[in-house]
This record gives sequence, C-alpha cells and structure tokens, in this order.
Amino acid sequence: MIRYLIRRVFALVPVALGVATLTFALIHLVPGDPVVAMLGDTAAPADLAGMRHQLGLDRPVLAQYASFLAGLARGDLGESISYRQPVARLIAERYPATLELAAAGLLVAILIAFPLGFIAGAKPGGAGDIGAMGFAILGISVPHIYLGPLLMIVFSLDLRWLPLTGRGGIAHLVLPALTLGTALAAIVARMLRQSLIAVSSSDYMRTAIGKGLSRRAALLRHGLRNALTSVVTLLGLQLGGLLTGALIVEMIFSWPGLGRMLISAINARDYPLVEGCVLTFALTYVVVNMATDAVYAMVDPRVSLK
Repeated sequence: MIRYLIRRVFALVPVALGVATLTFALIHLVPGDPVVAMLGDTAAPADLAGMRHQLGLDRPVLAQYASFLAGLARGDLGESISYRQPVARLIAERYPATLELAAAGLLVAILIAFPLGFIAGAKPGGAGDIGAMGFAILGISVPHIYLGPLLMIVFSLDLRWLPLTGRGGIAHLVLPALTLGTALAAIVARMLRQSLIAVSSSDYMRTAIGKGLSRRAALLRHGLRNALTSVVTLLGLQLGGLLTGALIVEMIFSWPGLGRMLISAINARDYPLVEGCVLTFALTYVVVNMATDAVYAMVDPRVSLK
C-alpha cells in the first residue's frame, strides 16, 4: 500500500505539469485583455502600457510561461491580477467552501441512492423498482441550472423554510447540496440496482436463501458488500463531475467557493488565478482517485494495491 501511494504521489508531477501547461495555453488564447478589464476601455494608452509592464504581461508568452513554471516549482502560484493578492492565499480561503459543498452533495447522493438502489435491486420489476428508477431518470434529466432555482422558489421564496443564498450554517447548505447531489444519486442508484441484481445469481446468495434467509435479508447481509465494489468506483469517477457541477451551483446560490471565484477570474482574464484554480481542481480529482483505489481495496479483500 505504501509503495503504491508513493508511486501515485510521484505521478502527480507530470499531471500537474500537463494541466498547468494546457491551462496556461488556453487562457492566453482566450480573447480579451486583463488590463483593459481592470482599467476600462477609456483608460489612457500610457496607463494601459504601464500596467502591462507592472504585471509582466508585455513580455513574450514563452517568458511568462517559464516564470510560471519556475514559481510553480517553488510552490508559488503568483499574484492575482484582479485581487492583487497571492493566488495561494485566495485558494486557501475559498477551497474549504467548495470541499464542504462537494462533501454535502456526496452525502446527499449516498443517502438518497443507497435506499433507492437497494429497494430496486431487491425486487426487480416491482413497484419499488419502478418508482426508484423513475426517480433516477428524473434526477438525471433535470439539470442543475433548472433544479437550483426551482428549489429556491419553493423552499426559500414560497415556504421560507431555508435561506436563499450565501454560506452560513447547515440551513444554507441544504438547497445547494440537494441541487448538487440529486443527479449523482440517480446514477449511483441505477448502478447499485444493477450490481445487486448481478450478485443475486451467485452461489453464496443461493446458499444463504436456501438456509432460510429471505432475498432481502440475504442481499443486506451478504450481497450488499460485494455490490459496493462497482459503486465505490463509480463514486470516485463521478466526483470530478461533482466538482464541475459545483461551479454552476456556487453561481446559483452565491456560494463563496473556488468555482465561483474561477468564473470571476475567467471573466476578468485573471491568468494566475485561473491557472491556480484549475490546477487545484485537477489535483483534487487525482487525489480522490487515489483514495477511491484504497477504499476499493478495503471493500473487496481480493484487490491488492502494490
């Protein structure tokens, strides 16, 4: 396990380099001038030129890229053009909010998906199966950009049960987490259903049922753990989509996270901040995949990490 983790940590280096290079190239190809965005279209040419020189944007692109890589090697992500603060500090301030939202969305997905998936897989073709899979189709079909405002209208504006926007206590987290976790819950429920149906035909399940256990009890005691292997893999892969969905949800609910700051940085052509945010998202996804492999080995003893 230790050697495996060490290899994966070293594998982060080329991943970080590739993401940083691609992000640097794309953000510099996007039309627009960050200096004009800061000073306005009516700024004097001398002021624009002076600001470009102060920010180092008048240098050749290759020189800017070399400086960016040199800073990255030192752990320095540079200074934000729009905030005029270190990028690392800005990310450290906003990143916990994004992790909180993603974790809450994942929790909502698990709490919804596991009961629905088990009900559907325990009796395929029954009323519970039809109802659970109907919800799954609905959850996949409704996009975040529609579900979020709908929940806001019903639970915040009409019923006044929950806060409308912002970040505070648990009440502020409910609607964003529901918006983010519903689509993932639908996907996980379908996967769990299929996995439970697959393990139902195994020899150990027939033996358990033959000893007097009901199908539901046999699935709960013996089949569920074996069915979780594919579900754990799916959760790890879908977490990247959860982080991507957080970008939209943070904008809808004015959640002060990394995704909302990334959108603002893209609009302002804030090169260092965009590069730092994208790199953070990419490394988070890689680390989550590492953790998924470890959990997979814990769920299925047949899997060994070497």
